[in-house]
Amino acid sequence: MLFSEIVYGPIHSRRLGVSLGVNLMPVNGKLCSFNCIYCECGFNQPFAHPVLPTRSEVHDALEKALMQNAKCKMQNEVIQKGVGIDVITFSGNGEPTMHPEFEGIIEDTCALRDKYYPQAKVSVLSNATQLGREDVVRALYKCDNRILKLDSAITETMRAIDDPVNHRLTSDDVISKLQLFDGDFTLQTCFLRGTLPDGRIVDNTTSEELDAWYKAVWLLKPKQIMIYVIDRATPVKTLEKISREQMEAIAAPLTKEGFRVQISA
Repeated sequence: MLFSEIVYGPIHSRRLGVSLGVNLMPVNGKLCSFNCIYCECGFNQPFAHPVLPTRSEVHDALEKALMQNAKCKMQNEVIQKGVGIDVITFSGNGEPTMHPEFEGIIEDTCALRDKYYPQAKVSVLSNATQLGREDVVRALYKCDNRILKLDSAITETMRAIDDPVNHRLTSDDVISKLQLFDGDFTLQTCFLRGTLPDGRIVDNTTSEELDAWYKAVWLLKPKQIMIYVIDRATPVKTLEKISREQMEAIAAPLTKEGFRVQISA
């Protein structure tokens, strides 16, 4: 499932509400610093010269979409594009913070949001691999919602699930970067189990996995936690969807400690 436009939607997100999506990666394939086995966009494409939208192209596409939706809403037209917008979400065909003009694009987005939909939130779904760049951290601080991924606190499992392009990346690297936000972010984790093409079993719901993940959560103290299951076709076909009951059991110790946990199952 690839996004063929810079701006798409609005769509009804199971986690964020009515979302207008922004794709900063190529429209003809996935480009990401992770190659997750569950990604709805599939695996990375071997681009020789990937074409990313420019800052001005993103600005113009977003302003056009916001103007159209605002006009439809004012006219009270009962059509999909006439609904209100809860959030402008950066996601799309790969890791949005990889864009070299990410900070400027976020500044433009906040200005357009203030002009057309001041009640809407600006959100970024990120795998946190670019937090070594000061411009990315500054840009994320300008957003309303920083939704940052940690699929496992155990490096071997993280690498099996997320397959980072940087093969030296560890879970501790990600956790240390997440500490930059002093808990002012949303932590997101996809829980799954299954068999990899090479025959390895992957499962981030075991007692060992959950113990390590809970320790990371208690260290990071995020303002919100989003846990979810696979919901669409995945590039690795042998993955299993975790039950709602097990997801609630995973969340229970955290909600008992006062954490805000949102389950999408």
